[in-house]
Order: sequence, then structure tokens, then C-alpha cells
Amino acid sequence: MLRCIQSIYQSQKPHFYPSNGICLRIFMTMYVGFSSSAGSILSSHYILAWSFKMNGSAEELDLSHLPKIPRYDNDNNRGIKQLKRILAFTLSFTGLTLVLVLVFGFVLISRKKRFMEILEDWEVQYGPHRFSYKDLFKATKGFKEKEVLGRGGFGRVYKGVLPSSNIQIAVKRISHDSRQGMREFVAEIATIGRLRHPNLVRLLGYCRRKNELLLVYDYMPNGSLDKFLYHQPNSSLNWTQRFKIIKDVASALFYLHQQWMQVIIHRDIKPTNVLIDGDMNARLGDFGLAKLCDLGNDPQTSHVAGTLGYMAPELAREGKANTSTDIYAFGIFMLEAACGRKPIEPRAPPEEAFLADWITDCWDKGDILATIDKRLEKRFVGQQAELVLKLGLLCSHPVAAGRPSMSSVILYLEGVASLPEDLSSVIKAREFPTGSNEVDALNELTAERNTVPSLTITEAFVSHGR
Repeated sequence: MLRCIQSIYQSQKPHFYPSNGICLRIFMTMYVGFSSSAGSILSSHYILAWSFKMNGSAEELDLSHLPKIPRYDNDNNRGIKQLKRILAFTLSFTGLTLVLVLVFGFVLISRKKRFMEILEDWEVQYGPHRFSYKDLFKATKGFKEKEVLGRGGFGRVYKGVLPSSNIQIAVKRISHDSRQGMREFVAEIATIGRLRHPNLVRLLGYCRRKNELLLVYDYMPNGSLDKFLYHQPNSSLNWTQRFKIIKDVASALFYLHQQWMQVIIHRDIKPTNVLIDGDMNARLGDFGLAKLCDLGNDPQTSHVAGTLGYMAPELAREGKANTSTDIYAFGIFMLEAACGRKPIEPRAPPEEAFLADWITDCWDKGDILATIDKRLEKRFVGQQAELVLKLGLLCSHPVAAGRPSMSSVILYLEGVASLPEDLSSVIKAREFPTGSNEVDALNELTAERNTVPSLTITEAFVSHGR
């Protein structure tokens, strides 16, 4: 507040002192000023106008023309500026929040679409455990190239570890342009998903996402048989291991043909589809070409499927696959496992180009064991090796009626039954026998295949073959 007001004037009038008659001129200087104090509170004071005169009366002030107190305008401006700052901050924060919400929503939607899956009625009825695409994506580290276990016409197979259980798995990811379509996928789900056998690759589950098809199997640490036969020059399987692998695959095929509630035609038996587990046991897998039929019905499909070199001759003529065509492929598989070479070798000498014909020629010359894989260095059981070669030729006989059933094959491999005495003439002919006695012998040999008892199927599923 204003504490004092003083007038300022300068007097030059003389002063008289009558007592002594002395006249003195005293000059006095005076000042006028303003003083104010607001204590500890910061405040501002303004002089809006003033009037001052040395001699005489000062002019009157016109209060109507006084300016506005400056502090009111400053407060108003300060309030407006503060309001603007608040509004700017609020709007900026709101806008930023809205942008973050939109971005987060977009990411969630994209992520949801990325892992979007499809569920159909047949999956509920026939399918085994369904995995989420997200779990399989994490398990395979985003399907990275370094996790690829193998490649094929049906897509790639990746190694993975389930994040929840740390279980190792193999994920077959069927590519969009794969020759294996939805029908084949359904066939594999409906067959192997319900099979239980120690020599079959166990299907743990599956996943579908948009047009992607994924199958999840037990991980086989030793890979497929073809790796041991062709891709490991410095190491190879010994004869004991090869013979056991042949018997393991025979046991699996016997289960598919004659032991399960429905006849299953695998249609693609070859070393790449035979996987080896950690204990060197063989397991038959890849049921993408499988065909299911009720026992007692004619298990045939009119669409040709399989791999060149393992396809029975009648498939090209009639286009009908059955258990006998599986046995043909198994016969070629036996010869390949024992001899360590592919069924067809274009670069080999003409007489050795076709494996079955070459073995037959060597047998005719009395040296059938000369065809055994040279990497074995004669470290094999001659009797077993001869059995495998002759039985392989019998199973791969060009005429379907000349092939045994898988139950007979098991008996031969286990040593419970012996091969027929007239087997030499039947195999070496490589054509249908014309003699009535030989025909009768073949009919007796294959009679078991045609007398499988029928079963009542309560849950029928017939896939349309290709």
C-alpha cells in the first residue's frame, strides 16, 4: 500500500531574523516520492496520473480519462494464455491417445488375422488335437529356414519345440501351391489321427489357417531312411539295422491292411516316408495319399497316386490302387534297403538300370547276393539277405496275383514260414504263370489275402481317392 506522499519544492525566499536584524537567504531542497509495501506477497503498483505545480494550485485530474489499471489486462491475458496452454496440452494428449489406440487396435486386428484359423464340422468329428497357429509359429521360431528338416512336393517340414511343454515336434507345412490339397489333408487327419501302432509316426495334432495346412508329428531325431541310404557317405546302416527296419515297416503295413477296423491303403511307401526314431526303430509316416475302405469292400480308387519307381504296373493300366499295390511298393522298398540304391538308376549300365530286373538277372546267374549294398562289405547274414531279396522280388511281382499278403510277409520275415519251393520259376518269369499247377500254387499263396473277415463299421469314413 502507498505509505506516504510528499511535496517537492525548492525555496529561494530570504528569511529575516528581527532580533539581530540579520537577513539570511536559506535554500532548501525538498523531494516528493512514493513508497509502498505488500509484505511477503508479490504485487504491482501503478501511477495512473498525477498533477503537480511549484507555485499555485495543481490542475485537477480528469478521472474519466484515466487509463485502465494495467494489472487487470495482464491478469486477463495471463488467464487466456494459460487457458490456451491447457487446451493445447489437452488436445495434444487426446490426439496422441487416439492415435495410440488406433495403432494398438490395428496391431491387435493384424495379429488376430495373422493367427486366424478355420474350424469345420469334420474337424470336430474326425480330427485329433488342434494346435493354435500362434503356438506352432513360436515353436518353429516363425518357420525360419534354419528349422527346416526336409522338403518335398507337399511342402516343408520344420523342427519345433512346443513353448508350453518343451516337447520336440515336426511340423509339416503344406504350401499354397502344393499338389496335396484339402482332400488329402482330410485323409491324413482322418486316418493317422486315429491310428496307434509303434511303427507308425504318431500324429499329435493339426492346424488350419486360411489356406495353410499344418500337421504336427512326433519328432524323429534320426530323420528319414533315405538320409542313411544316400546322404551319409561316411556312415551307413549295418545289416542288423536294415533288417529290423524292413520288419518294422512290414509290421506297420500289416496293421494298416489287416489289423485296423478299416483297410488303409498307404499308396506312397518309400524310404523318404520311413522315419527313424532315437532308438533306430522305423516308423511309417506321411498319410497324405492314404485311402480308407471298409473291410470286406473292394479297396480300390480310380485315381493314380504314388511315386515313380514304386507304383505297381496295373496302376498305369487300370488306375486302381489296393492293398496289392501297397505290397508292390513295399517289395521295391525291401530291395532298395538291402541294395542301397534307388529303384531306377538312369546313369547305371542298361542291365542294372532297373533294380528288380538286375536282382533277377543276378539270381539267374546264381549270384543274387552280389546286389547287396557294397558298403556292408559282406558283413551281413547271407540267409537273411537272400530272404529279403527273394521276398522283395515276390512282393514286387508285375502280376498282382503273384504277390503275397502282408500277413504272409510277416511270417516269412519272422522265419515262421518258408518261401514256396517253386518261387524261382514264378519270380524269374516276371509274368503271369501259364501252367495250371503254378496258378494253383499262387492262388494258395495269396488265398489269405482274400479271406479277411468283415467287420461292422459304426463310424464309417470313405475318402474320395485321387
